[in-house]
Amino acid sequence: MCISIFFCNFAVELCHLMKRLAQIVTKIIDFFYHPFEKWMSRQLFHYAACGGGNLVLDWFLYFITYNFVVGHENVNMTLDIGRWTLEQVITPHIAALCIVFPITLLTGFWLQKNVTFTHSDVKRGIQLWRYIVIVMLNLAVNYYGLKVCVEIMGWYPTPSKVLITLFTVAVSYAGQKYYTFRINNP
Repeated sequence: MCISIFFCNFAVELCHLMKRLAQIVTKIIDFFYHPFEKWMSRQLFHYAACGGGNLVLDWFLYFITYNFVVGHENVNMTLDIGRWTLEQVITPHIAALCIVFPITLLTGFWLQKNVTFTHSDVKRGIQLWRYIVIVMLNLAVNYYGLKVCVEIMGWYPTPSKVLITLFTVAVSYAGQKYYTFRINNP
């Protein structure tokens, strides 16, 4: 009984903390909005700031992961399932992508849900599912883009990742605004 009360109280406190954090992030972004209000809506500015912040986090984590966690080495993965053993070698630039992806998926969803698209009437679970669909599309573009840029064209991994990500930003904004976080009853 005491444990369940503890976890309930912890969950409530965590929700309040996350809501307060969203308010702080929103106030910081709004502080910088005024010079841009002639050229873009507040929502677009929030999207750019949140997405840009998450994008920089993605690039930073990718750089750290590629250079220091994976260390430019192939990653050998072995999965034992009963009588079967599945072995896969993952190139370092793809391994870094796989490690960083879940982190920026969650931070991106949280920022877009709680800072940018706060008025959507779509249920949270559906939003998360739709957000994942858009992000998976972007992940596929990133995966195949990295394969082409690094393995076929011989470009460096980090600049390749930056260029590919810039391409996916436009698609992502339209998808998130009109699909994931749309407003059904304006």
